[in-house]
Amino acid sequence: MLTRRKLGTSALLAALGFAARAETQTGESANVHEHGHDMSNMPASWHGDEQIVFLGYQGMTALDLIGPQYMLANLMGATVKVAAKSLDPIMTDTGITLVPDVTFEDAVKDPDVLCIPGGTLGTLDAMRDGATMEFVRQSGANAGYVTSVCTGTLLLGQAGLIDGYRVTSHWITRPMMEQFGAIPVNERVVVDRNRITGAGVTAGIDFGLMLLARMRDDDYAKGVQLLAEYDPQPPFDAGTPEKAPAHLTELLEGMFAVLGASVSESAAYR
Repeated sequence: MLTRRKLGTSALLAALGFAARAETQTGESANVHEHGHDMSNMPASWHGDEQIVFLGYQGMTALDLIGPQYMLANLMGATVKVAAKSLDPIMTDTGITLVPDVTFEDAVKDPDVLCIPGGTLGTLDAMRDGATMEFVRQSGANAGYVTSVCTGTLLLGQAGLIDGYRVTSHWITRPMMEQFGAIPVNERVVVDRNRITGAGVTAGIDFGLMLLARMRDDDYAKGVQLLAEYDPQPPFDAGTPEKAPAHLTELLEGMFAVLGASVSESAAYR
């Protein structure tokens, strides 16, 4: 069956002139993909076996997960799973429903990548949920890369995983990182040792591309970028507080004043 992931991978490799040995074939046909692509010339370094785990929780922001998940799902040989407390559907903060792949108990214990998406009220609830925080804490302690997108850094902070690290977050919550012992940095993606954090929502796409480059190479990441036709040309230049009209920045800051107080309360009891 031609899944979206297989189609994306095949198209990427065909476009770049490479391909992978078939996962299901043997003998002389082992270098021919099931869809007819000759993959015998693919660099060995382009194929891995990484285990990648995204945290899923009620009220999370869908795009915080979907953006980087698209990029990492095109990582040849990798397995990408969404882990949650149960296999019940997850209602995201914009009304999109996601279905987890595994429960916390069944998720791989030492993932190559742990990625934590953000949200608002759902994220605050997750910060106060013992099972969720224990999963983040244990998985983060064993993960190769400990990562987050947007306010997902709040969960990393609550789990004690960013103390002493340079991190970014959504511009609303970035200053709050100091409450968790972290060093807030006003950049779209921040790498500090094996901690990689993305700023607000759409930064998850940039974050995903950067991680692809680190796990494969720049050409691989550029190929996935081309496959996705990721060439942002927004109609407005108001995506950061520095660029947006001051009255809009003030309006949004006022909207999230309660969030700041709630984060401080949670951080005090971590």
